[in-house]
Amino acid sequence: MPRRTKTKLHRDHDEATIESLRNDREFAAEYLNGVLADGSEEELMLAMRRLADAMGGVPKLAIKAKLNATTLYRTLSKNGNPELRSMNSLLKAMGLRLAVQSLEKST
Repeated sequence: MPRRTKTKLHRDHDEATIESLRNDREFAAEYLNGVLADGSEEELMLAMRRLADAMGGVPKLAIKAKLNATTLYRTLSKNGNPELRSMNSLLKAMGLRLAVQSLEKST
């Protein structure tokens, strides 16, 4: 008799978010834009950790971004404070980039 596997009926928020970030770069960009617009530095670092997980994890991302993995772990930690150069390298490895947007509508 074949063995039945249990179907997972639910998944946690982080798991669902990471899957969405992995499968949809536009969602990833909007997710980060939302955090940048309304979030704290701590929330930004959490978002970056989720993105790193979605893109294969820190070791894989460090290689792609040409950054030291240990340094990247520290950078993405709760108290991390990435330099602009590191942030740009990391985002580029994720297929994303920083951009500036006007807060006022043109007349």
